[in-house]
Amino acid sequence: MATTLLSTLPPGVMQAQQGSSKSQQQMEQEFNQLSRPTTVAKPKAATQIAALQTPAITPPAAATQTTSPAPVAPQPATVYVPPLPTPKPRQTQVSPVVPARPATVVNDTTGTKGLPQAPAPKLTEPLYMRPSLRDYSKGKPGYKDPFLWYTATNYPQTRLSNSPQLDDLLRDGKIYLSLSDAVTLAIENNYDIAIARINLDIADTDIERAKAGQSLRGVSTGIVANTLGGTTSTITGGGGPGGTSSGTGGGGAGASGLVLSTNGGGPTPEPRDPLITGTLEYEDLLSPQSNILLGANLAAQYMKTSTYNFTYQQGFATGTLFTATFNNNRITTNNPYSEYNPSLTSSVRFQATQHLLQGFGPAINSRFILQAKNDRRITDSAFREQLLYTINQVENIYWSLVSAYEDEQAKERSLAQSTQLSADNRKQLEIGTLAPLDVVNSDSTVAADRQALIASQTNLEYQQLLMKQAIARNLNDPQLATAPVIPTDRVALDRLPEEDMPIEGLVREAYENNPQIEQAVLNMKNNQITIRAEKNGLLPTVDAFGFYGGSGIGGTGLTTADPITGQPVSLPSSGLGSVLQSEFNNSSPDKGFGVNVTIPLRNRTAQADQVRSQMELRQSEMRLQQLYTQIRIQVINAQYALTNDRAQVAAARASRDYAMQSLDAEQKKYKLGASTTANVLQQGRTLAIAENTLISATAAYARDRAALLELVSNTLDRYGISVNDSSYGRVASPPVIPGLTAPQPLPAVKPIGSR
Repeated sequence: MATTLLSTLPPGVMQAQQGSSKSQQQMEQEFNQLSRPTTVAKPKAATQIAALQTPAITPPAAATQTTSPAPVAPQPATVYVPPLPTPKPRQTQVSPVVPARPATVVNDTTGTKGLPQAPAPKLTEPLYMRPSLRDYSKGKPGYKDPFLWYTATNYPQTRLSNSPQLDDLLRDGKIYLSLSDAVTLAIENNYDIAIARINLDIADTDIERAKAGQSLRGVSTGIVANTLGGTTSTITGGGGPGGTSSGTGGGGAGASGLVLSTNGGGPTPEPRDPLITGTLEYEDLLSPQSNILLGANLAAQYMKTSTYNFTYQQGFATGTLFTATFNNNRITTNNPYSEYNPSLTSSVRFQATQHLLQGFGPAINSRFILQAKNDRRITDSAFREQLLYTINQVENIYWSLVSAYEDEQAKERSLAQSTQLSADNRKQLEIGTLAPLDVVNSDSTVAADRQALIASQTNLEYQQLLMKQAIARNLNDPQLATAPVIPTDRVALDRLPEEDMPIEGLVREAYENNPQIEQAVLNMKNNQITIRAEKNGLLPTVDAFGFYGGSGIGGTGLTTADPITGQPVSLPSSGLGSVLQSEFNNSSPDKGFGVNVTIPLRNRTAQADQVRSQMELRQSEMRLQQLYTQIRIQVINAQYALTNDRAQVAAARASRDYAMQSLDAEQKKYKLGASTTANVLQQGRTLAIAENTLISATAAYARDRAALLELVSNTLDRYGISVNDSSYGRVASPPVIPGLTAPQPLPAVKPIGSR
């Protein structure tokens, strides 16, 4: 009985092994244990999902019979039934109708005390990546040559030619492209990445402005999405039950409904760069005299005045403004009452002004430097996000190209089959064994297949153009522009480690690596800096100042009459040195101090800006929590997508194999005269649909696999891509992309029942 039962097992399960230590009775007991239904009731949805995830050995229907149609003699060889393989730990999907059990919070994002907190975002490293060797956050070192401060800086011309590797891939007029080559060429040539790369240097210029005490001009940190492609008509479905995709927004101002209008508000810092102003003037004045006392019987009085005035001004982080003025005049006149002719007048004054309330302290006056450095980190993170986005887009374009390439081959096979059938039908028509209507039917199918092939070929050519514009900068070379792109990689159905990770562990990794969260946290730091500045702006303006100076007068002394005695009086002459000495010897000092107070009544403008900055912070806080929620949902959906895609590929592959066998069987029946042309054509159309479904399902799986890595933001680490090397536009070593295989030939038609 046991022999009869085991002999009905399929060959893939039943394996005879000589010398086995197990008896037939023991093996029958093992088989009964394997085929006995479980007594634990499972929800229907969970049972279906488990059936997709865990392979099971199901005995054929004949094994359930208690009698055999013919007695079978006992076999001397024993039969071994292999045990079920131990499944790998995989994602556990629960039924949507099963009540959830209470569980502890694993990743708290609200800062609640006593709960395990979500990890802080990992900052993009290394800090301050640059596409060139120059640091644009530092000005020119002009202390040895001050004229350098006033010379223009020319930014290097960007490369508009293709990298040499693209020419190396061109062989025999065709571009043989692997996915690793496509990613490498995208990092070197893609315009979106190149545009985002310059933002790194632009952010450095804001740091230099902030060091000078100036406001920030800002830098774009959103995704540059000017590359075409990533979708195709040959890929349908995928994306998981939610069909969501990773966000493409960066930390740009005003993104995601946020209002950041108060960013940079508050008291204006004093300028840090020293400022020297000078006035050099010469005036020749000739004026008629109407008063004899002033003109001394002169019909006209002339006055030649030379002015040399200079001012030095510099602000400091404490809110202090230092000012030094140096004024000089030289006057020549024909007025006889002038005591010096020419006369020299000079004065000097040093003044320091300190903000006591509004604008006081380094925290207020150096805030732009902190914001500029935060913006620089945001730009670094945005560049990493740009790499993740563009690499994912290039992967989508690549798999679209693969699906278009395989679709074109499938259409060629369909056309060849229908053409051959049409030719055979015409031969049978000539000998009178076939009706003319069958020939018309086959000719119609040939025309439809030819039209489908033309549409597939044009789609393939378009996908090739999309791939070229994503990995090349210059398509002016006619050979490069017209060379067909042959994809050399296919996706394997190997499981990613992320598929088998627990949900909370995968979400935690996404929270830690996702650049959008990093940018949101850094933006909130800038909001807090703005709030502190706006709060300081509510205070009245109270400035204390003190000054000290002196003056001197000299020139060529004249002999004049004393206005009282009438005796001649001679004044001593003094030069410029004596005049300058009088300024600093305290012989004629000018000193004092005081306080300037400005109190705005009602202060409505400052109040509105201050509360507005708080509102914007609350918006940023809610946006961060929304990001946490969105990323959680997207990560879970991405795991579901891969599970669904793998099941869809398996189903599509089984459907394709069945369609191939059905077509082969129908063709054999047709040759024997047991079928019709319509049946053969119908089976051919069924096979074409099955091939299209398999191509689409495989490409959707490849696309969703890349999307999961982008969501978790570990694409660069997984592929071995250096962010720092990418900032220079170079790839030190080719990316190593797991889960790829070489193109496989079309499987041969297997006889029904073979395994």
